[in-house]
Amino acid sequence: MGPSGAGKSTLLNVLAGYKCGDTRGSIMVNGRPRDMRLFRKMSRYIMQDDLLQPSLTVMESMEFSADLKLGHTLSKKCKAEAIEKILEMLRLTKTKNTVMDKLSGGEKKRLSIALELVNNPPVIFLDEPTTGLDDLSSTQCISLLRELASGHRTIVCSIHTPSAKLFNMFNHVYIVADGQCAFSGAGQDIVPYLSHIGLNCPMHYNPADYMIEVCSKEYGDHLDKMTTAVENGKCLRWSRDKIENRKVFKRTASQYDTVSKKMYDFSASGMTQFCVLLRRMMIQNKRDYSFLLVKFLMYLLLGITVSGMFYKFGNNAAYTIFNYGSIYITVIIFSYIPLMPVLLKFPTEVQMLKREYFNRWYGLNAYFCALTCSQIPLQIALATIYISLTYWFTDQPLEIERILKYFIVCVIVALSSESMGYAISSQFSVTNSVFMGPCLSCPLILLASYGLGYTSDQIPTIFKLAMRLSYLRYGVEALVMSIYQDRGKLVCPPEIDVCKIKDPSVLFNTVGMSDVNYWASLSMLCVMFFMFKISSYVMLRWRLSTRPSILLRLGFIGRLIKVYLFPRY
Repeated sequence: MGPSGAGKSTLLNVLAGYKCGDTRGSIMVNGRPRDMRLFRKMSRYIMQDDLLQPSLTVMESMEFSADLKLGHTLSKKCKAEAIEKILEMLRLTKTKNTVMDKLSGGEKKRLSIALELVNNPPVIFLDEPTTGLDDLSSTQCISLLRELASGHRTIVCSIHTPSAKLFNMFNHVYIVADGQCAFSGAGQDIVPYLSHIGLNCPMHYNPADYMIEVCSKEYGDHLDKMTTAVENGKCLRWSRDKIENRKVFKRTASQYDTVSKKMYDFSASGMTQFCVLLRRMMIQNKRDYSFLLVKFLMYLLLGITVSGMFYKFGNNAAYTIFNYGSIYITVIIFSYIPLMPVLLKFPTEVQMLKREYFNRWYGLNAYFCALTCSQIPLQIALATIYISLTYWFTDQPLEIERILKYFIVCVIVALSSESMGYAISSQFSVTNSVFMGPCLSCPLILLASYGLGYTSDQIPTIFKLAMRLSYLRYGVEALVMSIYQDRGKLVCPPEIDVCKIKDPSVLFNTVGMSDVNYWASLSMLCVMFFMFKISSYVMLRWRLSTRPSILLRLGFIGRLIKVYLFPRY
């Protein structure tokens, strides 16, 4: 407990191992140095925000949690019985068929706890569990935590200005002020402790409120005196019976001392994790009706618009260059439309991923594979809608091989753009992601069309190298080749005297693609796709690490440059 900015959440993050990359010192568990892998297996950390998977009911969330955490160690019947007991204990039985979005604040908080109780962890950390709850919900939440603590569990939580009723429920209180320990001991010992250092709590005054006011220096600066009295809380406890005597905590045997090395492993196998996560993602995608409807209408509207703009241009030699424009527009559509939803939604998904990954629900490999596979059917369906309209109405050659080549390129461009979005949004917030995504896409789009009006020999070498870095350039090349490669001369309308681009080879020279091959461009597009996938995986792995992120490192470097090179600014 402590005033705002005292360091409660920071201390809790370090104790739980959530953020400890830039900390110094040692953390002991039962007198031994903490084994982080083992400790993460045994402990659970429930953050302040109620990050729950959307579009799922309470029962479905509990079932997915049980499948991921317990694997095949229990039968379905045993899992169902365990879930029913947990929901009954947390008073969530009546809401088990309720969707997450319709739960109250107290129900969401209790559900966050229920999801972590599936495999009965011995240690639970909670960051301000009463935040956003009314007095009744707060009382119910703390009563529940006290009940859990009585069942041979260690419950560690931070709390801000509790009422006297809530304060009396805690077995042990650790007061933090300015990053230091101002008190460590039983809550009922605070009043005599303050009296011992010359601070008398007024009669009928909440000791917790008075302690927060003292730590906030409302009555002068007594922090040094308080810190000295408890020796900054180093395994010391204030005793009401003997104020001058401080007892060292006794080490007791626990599950941490007797656990086997097998606890390092996940309860569920990698394949089980993948199947459960894929099923969960597919259910969520299916139930997100508004999102599906908007994307469907977007592709339908764009398909109708492009079909109207380039109607019957595909086999008309008088409009060959305009048909090239329809191909270019198609690539832009399949770059932007899959990219933007990821930039908007995935930063929030990353927060939920961090919670579940840190609490050992599943590994990143299983999650990443499930995420990749869950997006492929949707992209195929949306590409089918768009291509079915534009390919027919723009009068492209109706050959199965060309249609399949065209379709494959569009899908891979969409998946590449989506993967780039995951790489960006895994490191940035929603605002920064929406800014960074289009900014990085613009030069790629420009490079995709560079060379129009030039032959391959006329394009400068530096721009040729830059064009090789644009996956959209490979997409344009592959689409052009799928339509025009190994194709005879186009039809020139009778009313047109001369059609300058009647032969596809003339088009290739006009747009700087005279030395381009479909399979070579498709291969490079696939290489770029895998590079984006690897980048997004590495970025996610970096984001989930307890070490400082790349953004913090860049910020630190920026501050050093500012201090040493530009001290006046």
